[in-house]
Amino acid sequence: MINRKLTLGLACIILAGSFVFTSYASDFISAKALAEISDDENVRIVSVRTPADYAKVHIENAVNVYHTDLYQEGDVKGLLKSPEEIAAVLGAQGIAESNTIVVYDGGKNTPAGRLYWILKYLGASDVHILDGQMKQWRKARKPVTKKATEIEPVTFTPTPNTAIYATIDDVKKEGVFLVDVRSKEEYDGEKGEAARQGHIPGAIHFEYKNVLNEDDTIKTKEELESLTADAGITADKEIVLYCETSVRAGIVFAAFTSILEFPNVRVYDGALYEWAADPNNPLE
Repeated sequence: MINRKLTLGLACIILAGSFVFTSYASDFISAKALAEISDDENVRIVSVRTPADYAKVHIENAVNVYHTDLYQEGDVKGLLKSPEEIAAVLGAQGIAESNTIVVYDGGKNTPAGRLYWILKYLGASDVHILDGQMKQWRKARKPVTKKATEIEPVTFTPTPNTAIYATIDDVKKEGVFLVDVRSKEEYDGEKGEAARQGHIPGAIHFEYKNVLNEDDTIKTKEELESLTADAGITADKEIVLYCETSVRAGIVFAAFTSILEFPNVRVYDGALYEWAADPNNPLE
């Protein structure tokens, strides 16, 4: 829960006419609004940049969680560790499931989107993405530092939300609406790093960049509604998103669930790496 200080701060911002989140009340928060709440004791700002980038410069009060530290070792690249293992990493960085958590990256939106989805999957309910990422924070001239944030470890108690997590068996279910968020070249099998190239049969192409503006901010609800309608992606479908490792799927998940409020959206964690590893799984 957001404490009284934060609640009053948000109310003041809204009354001033500058919404904490975007005008469509999504999980995307502006640099200006984040700066207003960054000192609150319940807020956790999380840099999803590499440890080297974090050491060079980061948002004041931010801690560092790089998404690759949350993956299993093995032949299938990018598979999540167990919820308990991930919770231990988060807790060591002072992040609890009850915190207001704001994630950001250097500007690509993919690492931040990935951690956003992971946190939602682990049961954190109050998770947000810095709209425009570090670029917009620097553009707004908000405080940055090289000094590592002092951390008091806490316990993150995971309660996995399996409704937003898709397995390979889920992908094979009849009636699932698959959305491949990679580039057109990857979708067509002209490039890629998985064992085999192409896309999962029946998947439509909707590149993750479609949800973003050129300045790395998220598009408006009206723009997203038009784009998804044109692609045949509608709220009544059982949507499963994937890319090669599903890192790029996270920002699309955030746009679909937080802005468009689609009720049934999941991310296929194994993604194309897992699918293509089995020669019995067809590709188009």
